[in-house]
Amino acid sequence: MTSLPTPKPNQKKLGLVIDLDTCVGCQACVTSCKEWNTQGYSAPLNDSDSYGSDPSGVWLNRVHGYEVKEEGREDTRVVHFPRSCLHCETPACVTVCPTGASYKRAEDGIVLVNPDTCIGCKLCSWACPYGAREYDYSHGVMKKCTLCVDRIYNTNLEPEDRAPACVKACPTGARHFGDLGDPTSDVSQLVKVREGFDLLPEMNYKPVNKYLPPRQRRDAVTSAAIALPKGDGSAMDRLFSWADKFLSGKPSGTIASLDDFSDKLEG
Repeated sequence: MTSLPTPKPNQKKLGLVIDLDTCVGCQACVTSCKEWNTQGYSAPLNDSDSYGSDPSGVWLNRVHGYEVKEEGREDTRVVHFPRSCLHCETPACVTVCPTGASYKRAEDGIVLVNPDTCIGCKLCSWACPYGAREYDYSHGVMKKCTLCVDRIYNTNLEPEDRAPACVKACPTGARHFGDLGDPTSDVSQLVKVREGFDLLPEMNYKPVNKYLPPRQRRDAVTSAAIALPKGDGSAMDRLFSWADKFLSGKPSGTIASLDDFSDKLEG
């Protein structure tokens, strides 16, 4: 069986922080992961019958949607839940591997699979409680998220691009990447402020990736009314006031033409 590296003080722990409050389930992270890893992975993530009636293939990142009910409310909301490898501190997927193909890097904590020594026994996928590994029938090996290790250390890329493809693609900023072993890092501070949590902590695998909980929903029932700023009586202010009344279908008084304001808008 495969051994884990000996933990060291101030150990670097690269991972993701995923904000469940701002994830909209758009699948941008999923498709960008697939696109990058079909060209940069040690073995291509081939699909079978991609455009047929029964397509199949490997995806290293998936987004699930769950309908949940908040305490004290009768209505429900949908929470989008991205799922990929959590790069655990004590991963069962590594310790059950009979060939050492599944291993955890000592220098940054990333969990990887060596396809040259993987025999496709699937023990790691059975041991992983997060369902983060997928068997590639085209190559007969297990595959998983690599945190885009071929991107984050690629000096040919600009510094701002040395991040996992899923993080770079997220349009809402719901995914964050950094060193969770450094308590002063941006991601560690974000977890502290937002009370980030581990997935299935009772399993004691100590996942490095963290999730930020959805914020309490704010709506007309729970939020106080915010007064709009009062107009200053300028020509621009009167123009927008007229436009608002006209477009809302509630004109009052005499409606002036745009020509009435044309010589008063400058300055």
